[in-house]
Amino acid sequence: MSNPLGEMVPNWTPRPFPERKVLTGRSVRLEPLDLAAHEADLWSAAQGANAIPGFWDYLNYGPYVDREVFRADMAANAASNDPRFYAVIDGRSGKAEGVAALLRIDAANGVAEVGHIWFGPALRQTTAATEAIFLFADYVCSELGYRRFEWKCNALNAPSRRAAERFGFAFEGVFRNHMISRGRNRDTSWYAFTDTDWPLIRTAFETWLEPANFDAEGRQIRRLEEIRLTMTTEPNEERFPTAAG
Repeated sequence: MSNPLGEMVPNWTPRPFPERKVLTGRSVRLEPLDLAAHEADLWSAAQGANAIPGFWDYLNYGPYVDREVFRADMAANAASNDPRFYAVIDGRSGKAEGVAALLRIDAANGVAEVGHIWFGPALRQTTAATEAIFLFADYVCSELGYRRFEWKCNALNAPSRRAAERFGFAFEGVFRNHMISRGRNRDTSWYAFTDTDWPLIRTAFETWLEPANFDAEGRQIRRLEEIRLTMTTEPNEERFPTAAG
């Protein structure tokens, strides 16, 4: 029988606040946002994003047509401690092609969120984009030992909701009338995974990211969701079928 006051968390101590450090993967690198180092690349990425219909609809900023406005936003973001912004560096080009942040960082309780995500055209639907989310999660959950990692989005933002589920975040509900965004009501969908979920999610990410999971043209052989489901239902199945399979 569970304790009506909740389960004890033995030996808990507040976790470290995320450092301003570089997080490096196979196909992407996350660098703390720096105006001098990243502004020119990100301005170019933002112009590409401007050409994508609806790209900025669910963010509180953009599209960017005035470089001075863009530079001011980037400077404020680079100086922010929470949210803590990172430039997403594409490993192929070496250029900053997008932005993401850790935010609502609650070190005392071991909770953080990933958000403020915008990826320019070069990053959209790429291995690097998926690995960027993994690097954030692995840093927060594995290295810093946080108990909970969150993803929130406008409840009308179907692509973001699909992405959360693909990455392994569990849907926890909708906060109605949560905020006003661009003069409109925003209901917010909440997603999260916890420290007990993380080992399986982490292994699925690592398995998906292995070079063996991509064919000669760089196309995935198995989907991330498929790998995660297989791990829970058929743990002894061969990890990778042939590309033709």
